[in-house]
Amino acid sequence: MFNAFNVSASGLTAQRLRMDVISNNLANVETTRTAEGGPYRRQMPVFAESKPRFVLPTDSGAQGQVGQGVKVVGIIKDTAPPKLVYNPEHPDANEDGYVAMPNINLVSEMVDMIDASRAYEANVTALNTAKSMAMKALEIGRG
Repeated sequence: MFNAFNVSASGLTAQRLRMDVISNNLANVETTRTAEGGPYRRQMPVFAESKPRFVLPTDSGAQGQVGQGVKVVGIIKDTAPPKLVYNPEHPDANEDGYVAMPNINLVSEMVDMIDASRAYEANVTALNTAKSMAMKALEIGRG
């Protein structure tokens, strides 16, 4: 029962981080100069399955693993080239008048934000369902 809480909690944490990274990308969509030099580069979180805690036998005699949810491995920068926009008046324009803009697609970021939000909601629902099941199990024990 508590494994369901752990899995949902790890999913909530991962999706919250994903939304934070997407928000950061959206906030920097016009950033043409960073401390590293050049335009801001889109960031993406990298997730991996948490190590299974134990192994359960299945009906067929094989063994199945019980997962522990998801963990954040890191945040990487997108290697796609920056977008070149013609704007000779911009202070960061090159000699040809082009400005290197961040490699961020607003539509893709918004779709990712909606996806992360829905995944977060799904984890909340799963957590509430597991909590409700635990409460019902306790009520059975009292009866």
